[in-house]
Amino acid sequence: MVRYAEAAGRWVLLATVLGSGLTFLDATVVNIALPRIGEDFEAGAAALQWTVNGYTLSLAALILLGGSLGDRYGRRRVFVIGVAWFAVASLLCGLAPNDETLIAARVLQGVGGALLTPGSLAILEASFDSDDRAKAIGAWSGMAGVAGAIGPFLGGWLVGAASWRWVFLINVPLAALVVYVALRHVPESSNPDAAPRLDIAGVVTGAAGLAGLTYGFTAWAAEGPGSPVVLATLAVGVGGIAAFLLVERRSSHPMLPLEIFRIRPFTAANLVTFAVYAALGGVFFLVVLNLQVVAGFSPLAAGTALLPVTALMLVLSARAGALGQRIGPRIPMTAGPLLCAVALVLLSRVGAGADYAVDVLPAAILLGLGLSLTVAPLTATALGSVPERHAGIASGVNNAVARAAGLLAVATLPLAAGIGTGSLTDAGDLAPVYRNAMLICAGLLVAGAAAAVAWVPRRVARDEPVPVHCAVTGPPPRQVGEQSPG
Repeated sequence: MVRYAEAAGRWVLLATVLGSGLTFLDATVVNIALPRIGEDFEAGAAALQWTVNGYTLSLAALILLGGSLGDRYGRRRVFVIGVAWFAVASLLCGLAPNDETLIAARVLQGVGGALLTPGSLAILEASFDSDDRAKAIGAWSGMAGVAGAIGPFLGGWLVGAASWRWVFLINVPLAALVVYVALRHVPESSNPDAAPRLDIAGVVTGAAGLAGLTYGFTAWAAEGPGSPVVLATLAVGVGGIAAFLLVERRSSHPMLPLEIFRIRPFTAANLVTFAVYAALGGVFFLVVLNLQVVAGFSPLAAGTALLPVTALMLVLSARAGALGQRIGPRIPMTAGPLLCAVALVLLSRVGAGADYAVDVLPAAILLGLGLSLTVAPLTATALGSVPERHAGIASGVNNAVARAAGLLAVATLPLAAGIGTGSLTDAGDLAPVYRNAMLICAGLLVAGAAAAVAWVPRRVARDEPVPVHCAVTGPPPRQVGEQSPG
């Protein structure tokens, strides 16, 4: 096992942070480029939504498979394949000649993200000594959050200084660095009890369910609720999700073993995850868009508007992980979403002629504080409440819940907020939609805080001794006793 303060631990942390940071960064960096993409390709609202959701759809649909592949074939191996795949897809995005090609390449990007994202957390869980895991996960959460928050700033600079295409092309050299570090410094780990076969039926039904719901809700605004296309795709979505649950219940080798949800802290953490990341999906999709289209900010100014979020998460997230380990996750997982909700109420007031210092900065500070309190304890609870042999599955489930929440938020928020047949790049159409959407997202965060109060325990303990698998050059596996319940 590696230690947090040792060089070996820092190399592992660097590889996992940079690798998962690519997906967090890409999930937000694209939003700042949407107005320019729309202009270049003459793309409508649905095409812009799919530029975001094509990526999120394949990521959410396949991330459980990515966790299972890592558990079975080696977490480092699948992680490296995912990073390389992501780099190639990013290159295709940067060279896309039209919006259809861009959306298809974004779907491919999501496949790479699904392979690398669960592996990053599972590598941390399997590689670090038990005394250092919470600190390592806290540092990972903070830096990954930084990557997501810095995306609009980086995107604004690249769009203004060069072209929107560079928000994709920049991934290629970063991915090459991750592959190099991972191959040289990350120990291999796997689950010796992993299922002997892959759950292909679960992958297909789950993907069909998410795709049907996403397409149906995206088309609803333009086609109307009575459209045969809308009704058919929503029916496919509902049927796909139902079939997925049935397949997982009956399978002898399920991708998602439903019994894992009998662990109360794990289920509670994922309920909070869904509420929080649905709200964040709306925030990162609409805030930088609103700042440009309605408030008149430049791409760079719109991106830098959220830099306080980046700075606060960089400074506070590791400390929040340690705090959650010391006092338990319930308090930070309650206070954090409530602070974020207040921030979104303030952000809902940002309109034409908005002043950054008065209208945006206070909200950005509150959002950074709230996310710093929330993300590390939330992630640690989702992973730490299950037996370590399920680390890949737990990571995949928590990531799938987060991505599905963001996916459905981008698909449904414009509709729920009243977009109708309006345009997301027209100030008159976007302003009321943005305001309503921020208030809806604030309500989701309050619901997340309420779920934490009701169901997240004061202390989280694994329900059985945990087999800790060391690197291949280390000592044999040893048993770590249960944590004391609180």
